[in-house]
Amino acid sequence: MTPLSNTWTQSLSRRQWLRLTGLFATSTGMTNVLSGCQSPMQTMLMTAHEPRVRIGYLPITDSSPLLAAHEKGFYANEGLDVAPMQVYRSWNAIAQAFMRRDVNVIHILMPTAIWMRYGLKFPAKVMAWNHTNGSALTVLPDIDRPEDLAGKTIAIPSWYSMHNVVLQILLRERGLQPVYYPDDRSLGDRDVRLQVLPPPDMLAALKAQKIAGYIVAEPYNAAAEISQVGKLLRLTGDIWKDHACCVVLMHEADVMRYPKWAQRVVSAVVQAQQWAQINRSELAYVLSRDGGNYMPYPVSVLDRVLTYSDSDFYRNEGVIQNPEWRSQRIAFQPYPFPSYTEALVRSLQSTLIAGKIEFLKDLDPQVVARDLVDDRFVRQAIEQVGGPQSFGLSLDLTRQELIQA
Repeated sequence: MTPLSNTWTQSLSRRQWLRLTGLFATSTGMTNVLSGCQSPMQTMLMTAHEPRVRIGYLPITDSSPLLAAHEKGFYANEGLDVAPMQVYRSWNAIAQAFMRRDVNVIHILMPTAIWMRYGLKFPAKVMAWNHTNGSALTVLPDIDRPEDLAGKTIAIPSWYSMHNVVLQILLRERGLQPVYYPDDRSLGDRDVRLQVLPPPDMLAALKAQKIAGYIVAEPYNAAAEISQVGKLLRLTGDIWKDHACCVVLMHEADVMRYPKWAQRVVSAVVQAQQWAQINRSELAYVLSRDGGNYMPYPVSVLDRVLTYSDSDFYRNEGVIQNPEWRSQRIAFQPYPFPSYTEALVRSLQSTLIAGKIEFLKDLDPQVVARDLVDDRFVRQAIEQVGGPQSFGLSLDLTRQELIQA
């Protein structure tokens, strides 16, 4: 496998866009938005000026460092020109916007980054992790254990998501079979139907009992808790210790053409992660509708995600079954461990995913870890803020992946 060129076909074919929307969209489908893809990239490569930072995000806590870097002035301190933040409702929408070059810095699901680069052969680079953990499996109040999900429907945000991977690890460990049958097909005694829904639509679907639960990023799990519409069944960080979910994604052409610009962007994000890890209550306010209005929830919901750590309560409820890991509900550290990328590729190769997945079989996990991720900039940014120990990481930046459902 060789690295992708810094130039790419100037437009996606209709078939490629249909593949994209099919992986993310719900049964209602969505509009093809192919037109106008070619000129921004071509213009960007020809200009001598550094690009304006154009950030896209979903209203989930995974986006916190990108938003905090703006709110707390870390981008400005790096001398970056930043456009107004662009919010998207679904992973499909933000992926399309990135490939159209409407935005040039996004947080994206790590499995989606793998699919974009090797499934669509789109030249994108993972520059850093955005956070660790930060997601949960939320279910209706009368569901007490994973086995109770048999014959029911669970929503996932994308086929190419850490949520889909972790959920299927849990289901199979409990003797359940994930399927993606149509709604009109009856389920077997051990089947669990998976349905893709945009994160902002999940809570309403649970409240209406159209689904039995969902696995997604915060604050949608905390919102279900506080409103008593649902309850947590498991924290994802208690199944895969300190996993990444969303990563910082940039265009490979920008990284190659403007390395100093790329370094300043990554440095600002790393500074924001360090700030976010320490200033959790303020971050909750910044993200909430009471503060920066980045997310449609009051500060109480965000505060529960970022500061509530009653491990005894969650342990007694079975939400936490590996308390010795001491994993936070959500944490912020930027280093993209190769061991994680390798383990994720292997997991994806055995995960049920709708659509054509032949490309996954040919992926070499070690090659993907070297080719998809460019860690030069994040390594330098980490040194600038005090080194790996400032994030509680080992000095050699290695770790062992722990997965226990």
